[in-house]
Amino acid sequence: MKVVMVFGAFDGLHPGHLSFFKQAKKYGDFLIVSVGTDKNVTRIKGKKSLFGQEERLELVKNCRLVDKTVIGEENDFYGHIKKYQPNVICLGYDQWASEDEVAKELLKVGLKKTKVVRLGPYKKQRAKSTIVKKLSVDY
Repeated sequence: MKVVMVFGAFDGLHPGHLSFFKQAKKYGDFLIVSVGTDKNVTRIKGKKSLFGQEERLELVKNCRLVDKTVIGEENDFYGHIKKYQPNVICLGYDQWASEDEVAKELLKVGLKKTKVVRLGPYKKQRAKSTIVKKLSVDY
């Protein structure tokens, strides 16, 4: 069985997230979604999420495209990945890490065969959570 792993905040699921999951699922049989901790979401995005990590985990868990959901790690990101031994890691089009950087770090934790791929956007100007949140505030 080929395991695929993705990461994100998933602060309110929208069609862009579903597209992300569908694209990732094409790379394997079993999709693991790692939901960012509240602390990491605030650190990376510069603001608190609308929903707490347990609520975001529950939202993703109820998506039929997803086979397993987990809460991410605070610091040991690559140790977290190693725990699940994915064959493929899919990065979103807007995620900060580069494919090369992730591949190098995976080698350091012994994941020599894990492939790293960058996925495309759904509809760049519609699906991002920040855009959806701004639109909802404007109404």
